Amino acid sequence: MHKLMLALAATVAFAGSALADPVRISVGSYNLNNLPFPVAQGLGLYEKEGLEVTVENFASGGSKTLQALVAGSTDIAVGFYDHTIQMQSQRKAVVAFVQLARNSGLVLARGKNSTFDPARPETIKGARVGITSPGSSSDFFVRYYLQRNGLSGDDVSLIGVGSGSAAVAALEQGKVDLLVNYDPAATFIEAKGVGKILIDGRSDDGAKAIYGGIYPTSVLYATQSFIEDNPETIQKVTNATVKALEWMNSHSAEEIVDKLPKEFIAGDRDTYIKAVENAKAIFSKDGHINEQDIKTPLAVLKSFNEKVAAAEIDLTKTYTNEFVGKVPNVAAN
Repeated sequence: MHKLMLALAATVAFAGSALADPVRISVGSYNLNNLPFPVAQGLGLYEKEGLEVTVENFASGGSKTLQALVAGSTDIAVGFYDHTIQMQSQRKAVVAFVQLARNSGLVLARGKNSTFDPARPETIKGARVGITSPGSSSDFFVRYYLQRNGLSGDDVSLIGVGSGSAAVAALEQGKVDLLVNYDPAATFIEAKGVGKILIDGRSDDGAKAIYGGIYPTSVLYATQSFIEDNPETIQKVTNATVKALEWMNSHSAEEIVDKLPKEFIAGDRDTYIKAVENAKAIFSKDGHINEQDIKTPLAVLKSFNEKVAAAEIDLTKTYTNEFVGKVPNVAAN
């Protein structure tokens, strides 16, 4: 009888696995803008929706994730909204369907030997500026800052250094003079005495000073064809992710860190908790994409990206709130 029960249990487990909806999700980095995704993992929300998620972390910025999505080697990307605009200018339909981070979260910090002074923008000339990767939103941040101040990308050296501890190490070791990055790197820089934050886009006021408006960043996006062919999968992913956002909004930074997969946590735990606390203001509460805020990334890209500037961009085709609008109103446990 005992053997029969074990056999039945194994059969049920196998059947459950066979019935799970497989989906490949890639993430550009484990910076805190993307935090709701691993929180949803840690809470087991994707499994509760009947999903079998395969995750790939490129750990080098969103541009690599975008390439994987367009190439068809992943189904859904955790990346930045501005990539959907880039893709439309290249006649590729990539659509954001859940917003994770409603604001930039980027900071610009200088190392101990840097002479850059934001009050004198020209002092950035000749600087080695660390970004997550070429073509990433940190890259856009620098180029927009230069353009707004009558400078160009040729006035600095842009160097891809990744995010988190690797990015902080690049600044600490003098491999770069300035660093444009997100939390947890932003908090680590000051906690370790590695450098000083000069421009801070984590607050709404900071983002408005940098970009002229709120700058939505991390979203879940997929190709239009995948969304059309797999609406049930997209809805399940949306349900789980929005529930994670709701859960984050009602829990402390320490409780959030407790739910994270171990590989997501960088540095010492106390400093990481502080980084999460510093970043909480940027997270969406409900996953909705704001049609006014997305005009800011378009304006930024048009200022220096020739393909975007030359294209007729239809923002209504870069996002949808259809799936967020169908999420059951049930909070995560």
